[in-house]
Amino acid sequence: MQGTVDGFSYGAVTPVVAYLMACLGGALGLRCTSRSLLVPRSRRPAWLALGAAAIGSGIWTMHFVAMMGFTIEEASVHYDKPITYASLALAIVMVGVGIFIVGYRGASGTALFTGGTITGLGVASMHYLGMAGVRFDGHFTYNTLTVAASVVIGVVAATAALWAAGHVRGALWSVGASLVMGLAVSGMHYMGMAALGVQLHGTHHAAAGGGPEASVLVPMLIGPLAFLILAGVVVVYDPLTVMGRPTRTTDEDKPGVPAAAVAPRPDRRTALHQGRRPVRRPEYHGSRTPQNR
Repeated sequence: MQGTVDGFSYGAVTPVVAYLMACLGGALGLRCTSRSLLVPRSRRPAWLALGAAAIGSGIWTMHFVAMMGFTIEEASVHYDKPITYASLALAIVMVGVGIFIVGYRGASGTALFTGGTITGLGVASMHYLGMAGVRFDGHFTYNTLTVAASVVIGVVAATAALWAAGHVRGALWSVGASLVMGLAVSGMHYMGMAALGVQLHGTHHAAAGGGPEASVLVPMLIGPLAFLILAGVVVVYDPLTVMGRPTRTTDEDKPGVPAAAVAPRPDRRTALHQGRRPVRRPEYHGSRTPQNR
């Protein structure tokens, strides 16, 4: 039996909040990725990992906030928690692979195409794995062409976001890029939901049909939301992340310069403070003709 699906049971509330969550995760992830390109290579992995976790958490939170408005009139909806959390891990890992490729290879050419494709496939995989965790008395069917269109939207959105992370500087430009990214991610989600069909196993209408209660999804959203807040604090209190200004790189952190080749410099002020006169190297003034007496 065909089920009746409503993806907007709370009106515009869930789409708007979901869009804001996608924008928040995208903005934090883009700023962290941009920051990673301005620091020494030894500190780059930490910023890239933080950016991947922020984007993955934002996309995952967006998906399940939107799913609060998803209802099946003839059946009750529940979630398989292991599969649901596995979709979060999948999103972070695949987004991380794409971000690390761009972070170390640059946001252009083959690296950008490869990183954007992997990240976009990660976004799409998270969506459909999350939908696989939905439990009700029936099963989903999908329109192949619409699913393919949703995957293409995810790949294009991810590629554009990674390009922006590598080229955009300044807080306002990053906010603009995150707004576009949030729109693309939300579009990918609702395009995937448009491909959805519901086949019910029962032949009668269930009396307790509808969507998941807020008490089911809210506990699962607490962790990712708390992480996004923490990542926001890190970004806000790092002025270089906001302003987009490069840091001064020491000789030890420059690529291609061995640590042993960097000679320590004598500290003149320390020697004077300790009561010692700084040692001056003998200077060569050339040969002198001795005077005859």
